[in-house]
Amino acid sequence: MTRYILNRLGQSLVLLVLVSMIGFAVLNLAPGGPLSQFALTPGMTQADLDRISAQMGLDRPLIVQYADWFWRLLRGDWGRSFRDSRPVLDVISGHFGATLLLMGTATVISVTIGTWVGIKGATKRYSIFDYAATVGAMVALSIPTFWFGLVAIYIFSLKLGWLPAGNMYTIGNGSFLDYAVHLIMPAMVLALVDVAVWSRYMRTATLDVINQDFVRTARAKGMTPRRVLMKHVVGNALLPMITLAGLQVPTLLGGALVTETVFTWPGMGRLFLDSLGYQDYPVVMGLLMFSAILVLLSNLAADLLTAFVDPRIRLT
Repeated sequence: MTRYILNRLGQSLVLLVLVSMIGFAVLNLAPGGPLSQFALTPGMTQADLDRISAQMGLDRPLIVQYADWFWRLLRGDWGRSFRDSRPVLDVISGHFGATLLLMGTATVISVTIGTWVGIKGATKRYSIFDYAATVGAMVALSIPTFWFGLVAIYIFSLKLGWLPAGNMYTIGNGSFLDYAVHLIMPAMVLALVDVAVWSRYMRTATLDVINQDFVRTARAKGMTPRRVLMKHVVGNALLPMITLAGLQVPTLLGGALVTETVFTWPGMGRLFLDSLGYQDYPVVMGLLMFSAILVLLSNLAADLLTAFVDPRIRLT
């Protein structure tokens, strides 16, 4: 197990280096660059721009800039924001809690509903419910997240007035109930696609377990269908879902970027788009690396948890 973890960490480090190199190169090849925000300042001359470029280290070759940035990253210095000179880690940590709350709530919703729909669809295969769940999943996978979010705002905020249209809380309130009311719509929108994915995977896994010999043996012994389902089927069908949970982290991060923008949720997704608009490249690179680390650690945790739950799996 220790050797496996060390191998995975080594592979993850290589992937992080590749991600950082590609991200750094793409950002520096983008039109405008960090100096574009200063070029629009009244009275700014080319000499002033050259001086700012030298102060920021942008006059050096790109490979030198990357080597310096990566070396400081390894020492825990993620740089400072171009916008307000705050440390990048402080900027990210100030928005991580909001994204974690949104992703965690969406995960609970998607796992709960998706698991129930998948199990019910498998036990009532080819029924009206199963066909309706299949069609609903296909529709959910086809709907763009931003479109569903705008429709939700139009119906539940503008027409019905049941829920707030955006933000994380009401200024001057900030109670638990106020947070919960603001969380409902963005969490449901973010969970929409994951519900469809979980239900399809859970249905397939449940059907696979139902056809196993030990399930038929349990039925032959006179166990009730409900007891067979809860004791033998559900537990074994959930094992592949642990791996799926790790693989869904990139989907949640991508969905959070769109959802947070639509609902003006103050998380990392909205911070990423705002930082791109301001050419705040240190924050953009910090978010890119932070997200990559989250994805790699979640995949590793899913593999380790699967091996811990199922003793038949051996990690080498």
